Amino acid sequence: MSGTLHLIPVGLGPARPERWLPADARALAGSLDTYIAENAKTARAFLKQIGTVRPLQEITIHTLSPKTDAGQIQQWLAPVRQGQDIGLVSEAGCPAVADPGATVVAAAHRLGIPVRPWVGPSSILLGLMASGLDGQRFAFHGYAPVDPGERAKQLKAWEQHSARHHQTQLLIETPYRNAAMFATLLSTLRGDTRLCVARSLTTDEEWVRTYSIADWKKQPAPELDKQPTLFLYLAQRA
Repeated sequence: MSGTLHLIPVGLGPARPERWLPADARALAGSLDTYIAENAKTARAFLKQIGTVRPLQEITIHTLSPKTDAGQIQQWLAPVRQGQDIGLVSEAGCPAVADPGATVVAAAHRLGIPVRPWVGPSSILLGLMASGLDGQRFAFHGYAPVDPGERAKQLKAWEQHSARHHQTQLLIETPYRNAAMFATLLSTLRGDTRLCVARSLTTDEEWVRTYSIADWKKQPAPELDKQPTLFLYLAQRA
């Protein structure tokens, strides 16, 4: 009689939900009355955007944080074992992919609760698809170090790994530091390493380009300030 934990993607930026979430997923998301989310405010904004069967104030949203313990998550999932369906959403994109929601999914599996992933946007996969870089061997690193020296050292280490294993490297940055990250990539990586910049995916501001580092240096820097951006690069084989 168990219910299901539904993994529901949310948007990557301002765009109509019809553009990035299938109708069946929107209908299911709008019918649920309980959610687990990192941020209740943004979860409600998502639900308002897609439309809900119940008034928003009647929908329960449990707030997940890195400090949420296993006992609390198990308590949230207890109604699912009695037949109730609930939803899990991320701050952006697909839940449990580079996202703390993975702890909830792991708990559901331990409890024998069915887990259903719904189709929706993942910036990691969309950026990889559009990059023209190696889509069979890749690694997502999240954020590079903030310290400029450590950041350059880490980017160079990932480039060396990319050259040895022909593996695409993916990373993100806090939007207001995008320009600094782009500049560090150009000053640190080899001239023949190919770099893709994927900005504001799925929105009207979407912009994706891939050039060698040498060619990037020949043109004006892209406008990346305060826009969610994915950086991907692939070094030539060592």
